[in-house]
Amino acid sequence: MRSFTAARGVDTADELWLVEHDPVFTLGVAGREEHVLDAGGIAVVHTGRGGQVTYHGPGQVVAYPLVDLRRLRIYVKEYVYRLEQAALDVLTSYGLTGHRVAGAPGVFVRLDDPAGHRRLQPGVERFAGLGKIAALGVKVSNHCTYHGLAFNVAMDLEPFARINPCGHVGLVTVDLATLGTHASWDEAAQRLGARLSALLSP
Repeated sequence: MRSFTAARGVDTADELWLVEHDPVFTLGVAGREEHVLDAGGIAVVHTGRGGQVTYHGPGQVVAYPLVDLRRLRIYVKEYVYRLEQAALDVLTSYGLTGHRVAGAPGVFVRLDDPAGHRRLQPGVERFAGLGKIAALGVKVSNHCTYHGLAFNVAMDLEPFARINPCGHVGLVTVDLATLGTHASWDEAAQRLGARLSALLSP
């Protein structure tokens, strides 16, 4: 990603990479080691993205949009909004309802009613009753993006208990399977890729 982005010119076509990683914890540039509680035998890798610590592993679609924001005529805040929207749209396609939480990039679902449409209540503890299903960590260099979005499909979620996900103590992490929705990695990747392509095309 770094090499591709560094070598880009004004006419370089945007790309979208969809991958499934082996088990790994990644720390963003401001990531604090104390948020890794017990890595065990899983490698901890320092990366150039924003954000704190997260986990990647089998059963998770990781999307790396390599796009030129100047070509889209948008800024980083709108780019993050569109990444979240892609994940929200995929959840909707499965009959589930995702939510944004102010100040916490990513997408969340209500644990007690993942298909319900009630809005989150302001003033309530930020993550009370919520599970995180999609995490964001982006990097922008010379107006071009790399790193991106992780969407949980059907994972071994135990490694998330070894960290404070995204730097939040006690944050619950879920996947589609936890919510009773059974989808293959390929199917979820196709849906996420289609939404990201639509939302990030000039």
